[in-house]
Amino acid sequence: MAPPNDPVNSIFSVIGSESPVKYFDLSNGKFSIKGVPLLSEVPTNVTFRPFSSISQSSNAPLHLLQRVQSMSYKGGFFGFTKEEPSDRLKNSLGKFSNRNFLSIFRFKTWWSTMWVGSSGSDLQLETQWVLLDVPEIRSYVLILPLIEGSFRSALQPGVDGHTMIYAESGSTQVKASSFDAIAYVHVSENPYDLMKEAYSAVRVHLNTFRLLEEKAVPPLVNKFGWCTWDAFYLTVDPIGVWHGVNEFAEGGVSPRFLIIDDGWQSINMDGDNPNEDAKNLVLGGTQMTARLHRFAECEKFRRYQGGLMLGPKAPSFDPKKPKMLIAKAIEVEHAEKARDKAINSGVTDMSSFDLKIEKLKKELNEMFGGEENSTSSESCGSCCCKVENNGMKAFTRDLRTKFKGLDDIYIWHALCGAWGGVRPNSTHLNSKVIPVRVSPGLDGTMNDLAVVKIVEGGIGLVHPDQADDFYDSMHSHLNKVGITGVKVDVIHTLEYVCEEYGGRVELGKAYYKGLSNSISKNFNGTGIIASMQQCNDFFFLGTQQISFGRVGDDFWFQDPNGDPMGVYWLQGVHMIHCAYNSMWMGQIIQPDWDMFQSDHLCAKFHAGSRAICGGPVYVSDSVGGHDFDLIKKLVFPDGTIPKCVHFALPTRDCLFKNPLFDNKTILKIWNLNKYGGVIGVFNCQGAGWDPKEQRIKGYSECYKPMSGSVHVTDIEWDQKIEATGMGEAEEFAVYLDQAEELFLVTPRSDPIQITIQPSTFEIFSYVPIKKLGPTAKFAPIGLSNMFNSGGTLQELEYNESGAETGVKIKVKGGGNFLAYSSEKPKKCYLNGTEVDFVWGADGKLTLSLPWIEEAGGLSDVVFSFEFDSIRLD
Repeated sequence: MAPPNDPVNSIFSVIGSESPVKYFDLSNGKFSIKGVPLLSEVPTNVTFRPFSSISQSSNAPLHLLQRVQSMSYKGGFFGFTKEEPSDRLKNSLGKFSNRNFLSIFRFKTWWSTMWVGSSGSDLQLETQWVLLDVPEIRSYVLILPLIEGSFRSALQPGVDGHTMIYAESGSTQVKASSFDAIAYVHVSENPYDLMKEAYSAVRVHLNTFRLLEEKAVPPLVNKFGWCTWDAFYLTVDPIGVWHGVNEFAEGGVSPRFLIIDDGWQSINMDGDNPNEDAKNLVLGGTQMTARLHRFAECEKFRRYQGGLMLGPKAPSFDPKKPKMLIAKAIEVEHAEKARDKAINSGVTDMSSFDLKIEKLKKELNEMFGGEENSTSSESCGSCCCKVENNGMKAFTRDLRTKFKGLDDIYIWHALCGAWGGVRPNSTHLNSKVIPVRVSPGLDGTMNDLAVVKIVEGGIGLVHPDQADDFYDSMHSHLNKVGITGVKVDVIHTLEYVCEEYGGRVELGKAYYKGLSNSISKNFNGTGIIASMQQCNDFFFLGTQQISFGRVGDDFWFQDPNGDPMGVYWLQGVHMIHCAYNSMWMGQIIQPDWDMFQSDHLCAKFHAGSRAICGGPVYVSDSVGGHDFDLIKKLVFPDGTIPKCVHFALPTRDCLFKNPLFDNKTILKIWNLNKYGGVIGVFNCQGAGWDPKEQRIKGYSECYKPMSGSVHVTDIEWDQKIEATGMGEAEEFAVYLDQAEELFLVTPRSDPIQITIQPSTFEIFSYVPIKKLGPTAKFAPIGLSNMFNSGGTLQELEYNESGAETGVKIKVKGGGNFLAYSSEKPKKCYLNGTEVDFVWGADGKLTLSLPWIEEAGGLSDVVFSFEFDSIRLD
């Protein structure tokens, strides 16, 4: 491998690559690919350069450099030049119309989602990329805005079909007038290969991030966990957390990871005593102007005394208490919203509103009572008590003493420390409250309480020169008290406060470098979940170390704006976010589909998607609010999960459709298991983005049954080398999880027609048929009591020597094992002992498997067949 400082071109010249065709041409105001005009009326100040003409150093591994170079003829860069330098530059790249596209755009500061259309004018503000369908050459083209120098870019809609690129530094002190590579263009015949190839090329070009394939992922991606957020919000405390974990264990599904979400930090408001924590916080909005004043945990966690929950007099917990506090806090919030609405409508006498708010707040404070003393048997609140025997360290130690399978305990914090950053003069760090300035590109996005609150309070920003010290100060303490990772939230606040610090790119580089260094030092390099981060400059700058992150907006159990149908349609919106965002984010991080509540009205709907998403499964259930029967269809008793080996993505026939409110399209997502493939079909219709109202809203007319079709070729078998052979099978057994149907199909079979009710789903598991002997056919489905039945298959071996043919299968889990067998096996052995099984003329072969704890839940299953006739070759 060449030295890191050698230009990529030097490496490429050694490797060698010749373009078989001239793919791109920009001339006479037209941008063409393989002779097909893609953009017209391209301004004369726009340039296009082939990939190999842009010199850039890269530390990418040699195999990645070789792969990128072998495809380099398929990509190149747009640039443009203006007469006057500016910190904000906008330029047309040309126009297109009557061409289907799929795009991803930011609908909030933190979150992105999909959008489809057919013209450059159909694009939304803050578009992160656009994928164009070019059937004339049976190809797809990706236009990907980049960062260049101190600028980042996004696409915007233009007039009369024009596609605009908008480049901004985020600081009036940082200006430019020309760019050589502000957007990347790539073409491929396969849309999934296209994303891989394009992001690989950009990784080599920018050299500021690493692909998922280059990084290790945290072990929790294969496990089941619990997050405290919806259970407690900011009222989270050690006693409640303990009872929550214990309840899962007693229910037969032990969490392997725990996320203690927002509510554990030492925060206060600017006017408060600088050494005391803010009191009686409940909902997220109430503390968004608060700042971190100490790196250690807040008082209710510091007061915890070691052994408290292990003894015979462990404190009890009332699961109704958090719900009562949350309900009262929501009353306060609604009263405050009513007052704001009255002010905006011109009402001048606010006395009745103020009296009501004051009354509700008093009732809320009275409900808290003396709760803070419940975490201590001796009422010791002193900070000078030995940290080993008190506080977070004692609590995490007690958790691990009681719950042996609890591998990871993560904890929440905002990128800038707390929502409002770090309080000036409260720590050894140089922190200053910076007024917030929202980027003009975000003016067209959805109204967001978090943004309103951050604008109201500003951010206590630690100077970027101290970013390393800042994160290490937080994380080294957490590491010492038994925390193994962090969920870092509110990531895209840096763009609000970058004026004095060289702009958003330069400030981002400093902060993400500090964060990466600390994760490497304190959390084994992988202990981080990135959240509220769905913007291109985070992915291009912040993922050198980060390998795991959210791909959807928050799980909303109901519409916060009061739409009663939001309890249903918001769930489909969540799945669309996750599925389409995974197309690009999955190239760089392991997609995380977020938590959900197992007792929610749409819990099963969510569970079906999590079962095949390819990431971890975790819930945010309240204490006492579980559906263990549902959870056990997702999770093994030891807290591991039957996980797919890829990450779920939309099928090709969904790429340029709108499965949210086009009144016809069902969402189909595909994934791969070790010995088969899977397609999930979900009716997500009923809501979506409204460009005029600039919000996601319900489309009740679409919330109805939808029909569609499923075919084995919807699975992209070639996206995993080891799965390619399965996709070439002549015949497949297909099992429908919800309908409990099993039958055979071939690649030439007609598509399976299906109608899906609103907020429901079906999972199709496809397993290649193996021919045994002269006449028999066999295919293992797995445990049919798990949503992802194929994920329970750990090993599969066919033995066809001699007259007796055998199938050896290692299965994880307990329950009903299902296989297709055209003939009845002669014998069946379970863990070496012959056992009975059930076989029907329809080919269903079933066997009951126990969960054997000592064997890690693994069972060895052997079926033997005996054929009278000589086996044919």
